[in-house]
Amino acid sequence: MDIHVLDNARQLGERAAVHAASVLQEAIGRQGKARLLLSTGSSQFEFFRAFVAQPVDWRKVEMFHLDEYAGIKADHPASFQAYLLERFIGQVQLGKYHLVDGTGDIGATIAGLNEAISEAPVDLAMIGIGENAHIAFNDPPADFDTEEPYIVVELDEACKRQQVGEGWFAGLADVPTHAITMSVRQILKSRVILSCVPHAVKAEAVRNTLEREISPDTPATMLRTHPNWTLYLDRASAALAGLEVSE
Repeated sequence: MDIHVLDNARQLGERAAVHAASVLQEAIGRQGKARLLLSTGSSQFEFFRAFVAQPVDWRKVEMFHLDEYAGIKADHPASFQAYLLERFIGQVQLGKYHLVDGTGDIGATIAGLNEAISEAPVDLAMIGIGENAHIAFNDPPADFDTEEPYIVVELDEACKRQQVGEGWFAGLADVPTHAITMSVRQILKSRVILSCVPHAVKAEAVRNTLEREISPDTPATMLRTHPNWTLYLDRASAALAGLEVSE
C-alpha cells in the first residue's frame, strides 16, 4: 500500500491521472492493449478532468464501469452511465467500453457483464471510497465471499444520504433502493488499484479504512489486502488519519 497526500483535490486528481496513465501505457506496451475499470461520483471530478488529457492511446483501452442504480435510465441526471459518457467516453476515443444498464432485464445485463469482465484481467481499477467506506456499491456489511463479478445489492441509508448530499437526488425517497455493482472479490482481481479520495466528508471513511480491522462492516479495508494499491488523499480527507501533506 502506498499513500500520497496532496494539498488539494485538483493536485490529487492531476497526480493520480499521471499515475493511471502510466499504468495503462505500461500495459499497452506489454500486451498491446489495456483494460480499465472506472468509478464515478463527485469525488472523481478532478481526476477525470486531468485523466482525459493524458497521452494514452485510448483506442487500445477497453473500459468497464463499476456500478449503476437499478431502474435508472442513462439519461437520468444521477446515472453513472451519463456521468461517464459526459466526462470520459465523450472526451476520448476508446477502443471498447461496457456500461452497466440498470434498466430492462437485469439478469441478462449481469450475465453479459460477467462474461465480458472474465475474458482477461483488469489492468487498472480506479476505486473510490464512499462516506460509509463502501467500494463500488458494496455497502456494509459487504459480501466478501461471492465470486460473481457483478451482483445486485441493496443500498444502505448512509449511501443514500451521500447521494443526496452530493446533489444527485432531491431527497432520500428519490434514491433507488438497489443497484448493480461489481463485487469486492472481482475488484481485487485487478492488477493495479488506485483510489482518489479527496474532501473532508471522506475523512472518517479514510481513517476507518486505514485503522479498522479488515471487515465487511468497513468494506474498503479489503483494499489493504491488495498487493498493488495506491491511495491518493488531499489535506482534508487525510486529516483524521493523522497524515500530513507529503508532496
